[in-house]
Amino acid sequence: MTRNGLWRLMVLSVWWLAAASISIAGAASELEQTHPELLSGDRVLLGTVEDIRSGQARINIGEEEPRYLPMNVRKAKGLPELKIGDLVEITINDQNLLVDVHKAGEVSHHRVVRGQLAEPLPTGSDQAVIRTTDGKEESHLIRPVAKSKVASIPVGADVIFLIDELDKIVDVTMGSVESVHRAAELGQQKSPLKGNLDQVSGVILKPLKDNTIVIRSKDGQEHSYQVRPLIQPRLATLSKGDDAVLLVDEENKVADVAFEPKK
Repeated sequence: MTRNGLWRLMVLSVWWLAAASISIAGAASELEQTHPELLSGDRVLLGTVEDIRSGQARINIGEEEPRYLPMNVRKAKGLPELKIGDLVEITINDQNLLVDVHKAGEVSHHRVVRGQLAEPLPTGSDQAVIRTTDGKEESHLIRPVAKSKVASIPVGADVIFLIDELDKIVDVTMGSVESVHRAAELGQQKSPLKGNLDQVSGVILKPLKDNTIVIRSKDGQEHSYQVRPLIQPRLATLSKGDDAVLLVDEENKVADVAFEPKK
């Protein structure tokens, strides 16, 4: 190839890389503009489905580590299953936990509700009663990843709830600086709202049986946990010796799990 030919190839390569960067930046900007129904701290990641195994989809989001998404999140909503090659939008909250997943361009029906908890959340309850700013009361089930955040809200504090297509609370945040001070006055300052999910990494010693699973953590200790019903189908795919990360809530029950699917 001549020197001129090499020069043209270099110019074309630089132009292509610049165009690709602009395209990716534009896509990210467009995602932010087309998701006004999200809460402060929530983010939307764009990725591609690379593989599907053991009820999980492996998503390449352009980072060193892929993300693994449970297929039952979409199945519960009656949405089409993900397929290899699908472009997806993953919504995560300020704790880096999954809020929702949709195919790119797919219409979502999240709803933002401003209001207060109408009554304290009873221990172990998966349901909350919200009093909206117009005085109406609504009852909603709570997704496991949002339960500890909702439970930390004092009655009377102004907050913002994110409701998904199944009418479940998937995230919550303080509505304003004033609401933070109001929460402090109530004796339960909780801003920014934090979940109490502890991560337990290790090897499965006893697979799921009678709603219980046993794991040996990295420090050699054995731990036995009860498993919440919503996450049991995923944990049922784990066998003795599998590596896993259990997310344990404030009631010492497994609310979520991360693991690399079997090959």
